[in-house]
Amino acid sequence: MDLMLKGRVAAVAAASKGLGKAVAHELAAEGAWVAICSRDPERIRQAAAAIEQATGSQVLPIVADVTTKAGCDEFIARTVAHFGRLDILVTNAGGPPPGPADSFSDEQWQEALTLNLLSTVRLVTAALPHLRQSDQGRVIAMTSVSAKQPLDNLVLSNAARAGVLGFIKSLANELGHTGITFNALLPGWTRTERVEELLAARARQRGVSIEEAAADIIATIPARRMGTVAEFAAAAAFLASGRASYINGVALQVDGGRVQSLF
Repeated sequence: MDLMLKGRVAAVAAASKGLGKAVAHELAAEGAWVAICSRDPERIRQAAAAIEQATGSQVLPIVADVTTKAGCDEFIARTVAHFGRLDILVTNAGGPPPGPADSFSDEQWQEALTLNLLSTVRLVTAALPHLRQSDQGRVIAMTSVSAKQPLDNLVLSNAARAGVLGFIKSLANELGHTGITFNALLPGWTRTERVEELLAARARQRGVSIEEAAADIIATIPARRMGTVAEFAAAAAFLASGRASYINGVALQVDGGRVQSLF
């Protein structure tokens, strides 16, 4: 299937590692030109070089902090200045720390909302004028299954990422007539560095090994395994593609069937 991504320009936030890097790699492999950002200059340069070498596509590394408005604005502005256009925006950021609901300060709540919700709002706001000029505008917000089915000990993520779904659905409703599609991708348990950190925290909390903590989670997944970053990235590439032109306002789980709700 031709995904109609060749020559399209994508901006993928927080893409020096993990799911963000995998999505950038998949888009580049399909022929898109990709800008990626991170706060770590060396890591983002290495990620761009690795993706370019593997795919042969153009990859632009940008140092930007998406927890700030200035960082979000700069990421989009430099992408457009370099490539001359923007067709696809993939919002992404790290996850807030784990912990029970009554253990966080007001400052920590503000940080979590800035990291996950406001970064999405700011990136989309900066990108919209450019996406309106594309005939294949796409916004994909990377969140988590915790937005649909709250996860234990992750109250900050549960709350902030649910807010992202409300924002994306609002955009789909209000701006669907522009031809831009707005969707969210909800990864389940995927063995990234972030998940390794969460597994370590669960193991400490329960007094078990990391692999025992992982086994407990895997037992709740119908697929009986965690996902791979490549499996998640494939779903992102499809939503970014010309083939997904009538998919709008969707919150799609990539979780092996773990979320059991009907909607």
